[in-house]
Amino acid sequence: MRSKSTLLEPTLALTSALISAPTLALNSVLTLAPTLALLLGLLASAELRAQLPTSLTHLSEDPLRPSGQNVIPIYDGWFANSDGTYTMCFGYFNLNTEEAVDVPLGPGNNLSPAEYDGVQPTHFDPVPAPSLTRSYRHHWCVFSVTVPDDFGDGDVVWTLETRGDSLSVPGSLLPSYVLDEEATVGRDALAPAMSLNDNPPSFRGRRGLWEGPRVVQVGEPLELTARISHPAPGSWLSWTKHQGPGEVTFSEDEIRLDSADGSAHVTAVFDQAGSYVLRLQAINDTERANEPTYGFEFYCCWTNGYVRVDVVDN
Repeated sequence: MRSKSTLLEPTLALTSALISAPTLALNSVLTLAPTLALLLGLLASAELRAQLPTSLTHLSEDPLRPSGQNVIPIYDGWFANSDGTYTMCFGYFNLNTEEAVDVPLGPGNNLSPAEYDGVQPTHFDPVPAPSLTRSYRHHWCVFSVTVPDDFGDGDVVWTLETRGDSLSVPGSLLPSYVLDEEATVGRDALAPAMSLNDNPPSFRGRRGLWEGPRVVQVGEPLELTARISHPAPGSWLSWTKHQGPGEVTFSEDEIRLDSADGSAHVTAVFDQAGSYVLRLQAINDTERANEPTYGFEFYCCWTNGYVRVDVVDN
């Protein structure tokens, strides 16, 4: 008998591609129309629903629910670096509107080849529902891996198991998945510059700015500072747990900066000892001044930051 993962590969591969593919030209949409109709027909068929695991049958009924749904790993695309290497971006779609899901690193959450494993999240927030900007579809490019200049037609595969279902998405250097990075001329968008310490902000982009490790005791507030610079005011910042064994409570998990250059100060409290990574995303899409996250839908441009934290017992 074919495994759940193998059985679902054609349908889920297309579903993931449609969720994560860069914005399509009109002629591409028209070309895909028959395929989309076929996919919807297949998902609606009783025969296929009978073969699907119970949790995944919701994809054809009501994919977004408060809890009990899967997390889908997504490949967002790649960009070239000045040194000849390439960076691949991965995100995810948690189909729960209220429930966060945690999957530790290991057989149920891994990257292959193994040399790239370990940077992916273990904590998956629900469908984004920010209060200071527009909602957006999924969690975009939450981590990246950099491959060498001779990577060629190789793949980096992210496998994630939730609700007993193992889903995998390959990342490759397909030309159709190339991304603008740091800036895009077509929309005049620019990623905010970021600093996670006392230095002036100078890092931009999704390769990720890493800081730490910081050390703090269980229950003790950890002060976090993000310094941001952008040509326009209104940058939106969002903090969350990227990895770690326990709960993390932020004094503010999203912030809007009134000035073009400014600092955002928050605290984080941890309820368990262990090693953590906190993730910060900063974006300011000026095409819609009141909706800085609008740029997520165009795959450009924002900056990722990560803070390693070692939490010790009192």
